This record gives sequence, structure tokens and C-alpha cells, in this order.
Amino acid sequence: MTTFDKREETFERQFAHDEELRFKATARRNRLLGLWAAEKLGKSGDEADAYAKEVVHADFEEAGDHDVFRKIRADFDAAGVTQSDHQIQRTMVDLMDRAILEVKSS
Repeated sequence: MTTFDKREETFERQFAHDEELRFKATARRNRLLGLWAAEKLGKSGDEADAYAKEVVHADFEEAGDHDVFRKIRADFDAAGVTQSDHQIQRTMVDLMDRAILEVKSS
């Protein structure tokens, strides 16, 4: 194996590792977001956990965060919860930062 092959293999392993961490952080962020939204919706306990799982599953509808945002926005609108789009998006960013730290420390 040449030095170039070794470097290529190292970069591929690093890329796979980074993608795995990104996936875990996004799933954790979505769970935290679901729990945050559940609280705003007046849910607690098992109902809040079930809602958080719904938010995690919503992320598999399409690439990016738009599907998760749309779910939260639609649920807030249906329940009459007053939160601006900006606040929801800001919470998504804040919780992603938290999720990344949690995933890296675990």
C-alpha cells in the first residue's frame, strides 16, 4: 500500500466517522427539539417522549431541516402556540450546538 493509498483510506475513515457523528447529533437535536416543542404544546411524560420520537421520524421525509421545522410549525399552529419562525429556527440551532457537545462527550 502506498502512502497515497494510506492517506486516502485515512480520509475515508475520517469522513465516515464525521458523518456518523453528524447523524447522531442531528437525531439528538431533533429529540431535544421534540421535547422542547412538547412542553410548549402542554405535553409531558410519555406523551412528550412520543412526540419527540415523531419529530425524529419527521426528519426522514426529506434532506435538510425543513421537514422538522414544518412539523413543529404545523403542530404549533394547530394548537395555537405562539412561536415565531425565527424562534423555532433559533432553538434548532441552539439545540444542535448542545447535541454536538453531548455526542462528542459520549
